Amino acid sequence: MKAHQQTLGFLKTLSLHGVLRGLDELIDEAESRKVSYLAFLNDLLSAEIAFRVKRRVERNMAGAHFPVLKSLENFDFSRVKGIGKSEAVNLLDCRWIDAKENLLFFGPPGIGKSHLSIAFGRAAVEKGYKVCFERVTNLIKLLKTAEVQKTSEYRIRRIMKSDLVIIDEIGYTPIEKREANLFFNLISELYEKVPVVVTSNKSFESWAEMMGDTVMTTALLDRLLHHAKVFTLDGESYRLKKSRKEV
Repeated sequence: MKAHQQTLGFLKTLSLHGVLRGLDELIDEAESRKVSYLAFLNDLLSAEIAFRVKRRVERNMAGAHFPVLKSLENFDFSRVKGIGKSEAVNLLDCRWIDAKENLLFFGPPGIGKSHLSIAFGRAAVEKGYKVCFERVTNLIKLLKTAEVQKTSEYRIRRIMKSDLVIIDEIGYTPIEKREANLFFNLISELYEKVPVVVTSNKSFESWAEMMGDTVMTTALLDRLLHHAKVFTLDGESYRLKKSRKEV
């Protein structure tokens, strides 16, 4: 018993919490299988690695700030034109993140643009990438207050250090010129360093009016489109369809 307590103490001191949590079970399994010392050591290390990976994914999932968790499994591709199921599933491998490619989703409200962006973001987190999700209204608020609020500054720093940034719902609210400048500067900083997923209910042609500056908007779109997969979605609004069923 003394040796067991001493071992637990060593594991706590070394912060080997994965081994600590499953030590007794690992010992029992090793004794029953009569494994070698080396095999037992590998089991211990595997348990620690699995624990740390799980904890990292949990932290990154919380840090992503997804409003809800979505997946492709419950996305109804039959009601949406502009992206097929096989095409979407292929994006789950996240190679586009490594290639620094952007994903741009355009289309009317209620057809699942945010759902898709969250599903791809969630898949990225589960594969070990650091992701930040922000609705554009909150993102602009963060940019405007980053110099005076520590929480905003911290969030912007996390965004800049992410592997993927998701900017949701561009076009639902007007953007002032100063806000548009801040947004442009952010996209310029991320350009070719951090891939971006964008969802918008406005077409490219409407962005200049929304931003209030044609030249800046052209430069902004040039950066977003340079390395990008563009999906123009259309179909029946999921929310309207659900409302009709309820009525």
